[in-house]
Amino acid sequence: MINTIIFDIGMVLADFRWQKYIEEFNFSSEVNEVISNAMVLSEAWGEFDRSLLSDEEILNLFIKNAPEYKSEIIQVFENIGNAIVTYDYTKTWIRELKQNGYKVYILSNYPKKTYDLTRKQLDFIEECDGTLFSFEVKLIKPEIEIFKTLTNKYNINAQESVFLDDNKNNIEAAKQLGFKTIHFSTRKSALEELNEIFRKY
Repeated sequence: MINTIIFDIGMVLADFRWQKYIEEFNFSSEVNEVISNAMVLSEAWGEFDRSLLSDEEILNLFIKNAPEYKSEIIQVFENIGNAIVTYDYTKTWIRELKQNGYKVYILSNYPKKTYDLTRKQLDFIEECDGTLFSFEVKLIKPEIEIFKTLTNKYNINAQESVFLDDNKNNIEAAKQLGFKTIHFSTRKSALEELNEIFRKY
């Protein structure tokens, strides 16, 4: 029987609108592309999520990817919290699940800097039974250890849980531990899949 729902945040409960955010600086399209590749699309972004390095060290990694755009990268980095916008449905969805007797948890790759800048947008986490952010444990999805850390911390049975994430690699990792999974694309399709899982299990 399913009794637990575990959500990713970015592109599931909140829009990680990084492309639009970068466009708001009114750089040229060429500069936008360079900055995107130097930051969000770079390997260093995973280390930003992990938060093992200091913000200054992470920033230097981004700058190293495109040193000629140092000032632009600094601007984007300093205001990175503006890339996160919570979806309108998020709090209601969590509350509905809770009212129906399910426990709700968050498992998210989320940098410490971004977390500090977006506490207002993340007010929905107060509705949850627990959270685990990558910056807290210096682990990132799809590393198996971060899933085990979550289940150990909250005594979660993977076989009785559904994990929703927009990243296929994270979904595959969760499956290895026995989680029911939903590869998230839209809330509508996720609700349909979730209801089907509830009927089966």
